[in-house]
Parts: sequence; C-alpha cells; structure tokens
Amino acid sequence: MPEHYDWFLGIDWGYDAHQICLVDAAGQVHDTQSVEHNAAAVDGAIAWVLTRTAATPSQIAVAIEKPRGALVATLLERGFPVYAINPKQLDRFRDRFSAAGAKDDQRDAHVLGDSLRTDRRAFHRVPVDDPLILPLRELAHAEADCQRELTRLANQLRDQVYRIAPPLLRLCPAADEPWFWTLLEHAPTLAEQQRLTRTQVLTVLRSHRIRRLTADHVLAALRAPAFAVAPGVHDATREAISLLIPRLRVVDAQRKRCVVRQDALLTELRERPAEADPKEHCDVEILESLPGVGRMVTVAMLTQAAQPLATRDYDRLRAHIGTAPITKASGKSRLVQMRTACAERLRAAAYHWGRVSIQQDASAAAYYRRLRARGHTHGRALRSVVDRWLRILVAMLRHRTLYDPKRFVTSATVHV
Repeated sequence: MPEHYDWFLGIDWGYDAHQICLVDAAGQVHDTQSVEHNAAAVDGAIAWVLTRTAATPSQIAVAIEKPRGALVATLLERGFPVYAINPKQLDRFRDRFSAAGAKDDQRDAHVLGDSLRTDRRAFHRVPVDDPLILPLRELAHAEADCQRELTRLANQLRDQVYRIAPPLLRLCPAADEPWFWTLLEHAPTLAEQQRLTRTQVLTVLRSHRIRRLTADHVLAALRAPAFAVAPGVHDATREAISLLIPRLRVVDAQRKRCVVRQDALLTELRERPAEADPKEHCDVEILESLPGVGRMVTVAMLTQAAQPLATRDYDRLRAHIGTAPITKASGKSRLVQMRTACAERLRAAAYHWGRVSIQQDASAAAYYRRLRARGHTHGRALRSVVDRWLRILVAMLRHRTLYDPKRFVTSATVHV
C-alpha cells in the first residue's frame, strides 16, 4: 500500500475504558495505557501519543475493531488514519501471539497494532463520512426499527381480532392498515360491529381512500356469524385493541417521518453540485438511473456501502452486498457456497433490486431466464443479476454516466 506510517496504535475498544498499545515500525511495543471513555481522557491519551512519538497524526496509524463511535470520530477529526478489522479476522491474528488462545485487553491492543503493521491489507481504512450520510444512516436504522415494531404490534392486533371476528381479517389479513385501525376504533367488539351503519363504513373507506373494497364487502364481514366466546372475552379484547391502536399510529407516523426525511436528504445529495465538474452526474443520480433502484436500495447502498462506492471497488462492493460466492477447493473437491457474512440490509436491498429489475429491464429478465434454464435457483439467479448490475454501476461511477439500456444489451448477452 502506498501509505507509510512510522507508528501504529492498537485500540481495544471498551464500553467504559479502552486499552491502547503503541507499536513502532519495527514491531517494538513502547507503552500501553488504559483510557477512560470520556472526552478529557481521550484528549489526554492523544496528547500522550503525540508527545511519546514526536510525530504528526498522519504518521500514526490506528487499528480498531469498531469502525464507528465517538472515539473513532475524535481520531478522524484530529487527522489520524484509522483502520478497522473484522473481529473474526482479528481472532486469527491473535493465534500468532498465543497458541493456547489466551485473550485479554492488553494482548488484543497489541495484536491490533502489530497486525496493522504487518498485514494492513486485512484492514480497511475508515473514511470520513459525508455529513448528509450520517443522518441518512440513522434514519434508515430508525425506519427498520419502526417497521419491526409495526409488524409486532400488528400481529398482536390481528390475534385480538381473530379471537372474536375472524371474517374481518379477510378485509385486511395483516391488520396493518390505518383504515382497518379506524374501523376497529369505531367498533372494537362484535356487538358494536353489528351496529355499524353503511354511512359510517363509507366514511371510513372514503377518508382513507380505500377503493378496493366496497361498503357492502365490509358490512358483509361485519355481519358474518361469529363464534360463541366465554364471558369477558369481548371486554378483554376491547381493552387490548384500545391500547394497541394508538401505539400502532405512533409507530406508523414515525416510520413515515423517517421516509420523508430520507427523501429530503436524497434530494439534497442529488442537487448538491459536483466539486470537480458541475456537469458531472453525482453518485445518487447514477445509482437511481439503474432499473429496480428506488429509495430503499439507494439508501441501503449509500449508508451501508459508502466506502466501496466512493473507491469504485467492485470486489469489495459485491462482498459487502453478498453476491460474491465463497469457493472452497481442496484437491479434487470444489464447493461454491452463498456468502452469509455480509450486511443484512444490503442483502435485503439486493434481493429487492434484483427482483424488481427483472420486471423493469428486458436484458436483466433475459439474463435471469438463461440462468434459470441452466439450473440456477431463484435466489442464485437473482444474486447473479445483481452482480451484473454492480459491474455496470462501478463502470458508470468511474465514467460519471447514467444508465443507458441500449448500451448494455450486448453486455448482458456476453456476461452469462
């Protein structure tokens, strides 16, 4: 690698305190320290390192497992080059120092610093995040959390409805739509559902713009014969529904707010002028020009694969997203497996990207059909489709061009 460093600082990250180990270019350990996780202690440790080495921050490479957090942000802001490593890979390096598998904080800090000195290719440099990517990443995490909570609460609501009025679930099987919640607010029990009028049902459908159902369909479900239940079940159901629906509305509103804010940040990224040439297309525009790429895929790529996109690193990008297979060969045996060690959100986004792209792009659909004809499973064929899109994306990013379907028809035929 082109960078040359005179010193290496290994940091074993901890919740309350961090263990640091200073190693020179020859591998000699100069000192170790335990640093509390507060601003004053971290500033003091940085001052100690600079004094001890008599070097500038750019000459001191920092090795750490966790690539984010206040400590990493402080080091990057002070100008230190920070390198991160997967904990599983670090475990392999630890065997160099103890064949018996001994492990402690001081040893891990030493292993980090010395491994960065000898095997920097196993580390990846932590970039300084774009100021707009940071809130976008947090909003993406919050949206995913809200969606999980929304699903959990909707399942609880569905169970309550199933106890007293199973026919209602034919109208909304997942019990996750706001119009259904409004209907249940008006009539949470079977007796109240029987008393609902056609006008009330029409008001609910029209206020939520539900056109797939008519008032007659809803009334038929409300008037359907019900099971006989034990005394007190309807009262218990009423209480549960009255508690669940407000929580569902709050979580749904927060999820929608996350989506709106993500759209606003993507617009800001899209409209931000390029530093090199104002006429060049930005990464967001290039990514969104590809078939099958919408908000979810764009946000996942920008927040989970920012560095491979910035460096136009196709190999690392496909490993991050999970489309690069793992080959295990020994002698005459050869096994190709799906990569499971990848970003979960990127994997989900890749599946969605591949599935939608074969519906929107003729060349991608033809490529998918050829793979299926060769015996590939649906999932494997979709991963190959996404892998093809990644090759195209990296080429587009390098040349700052938007996707042209006519240009890649021949390419799709060749890369089978």
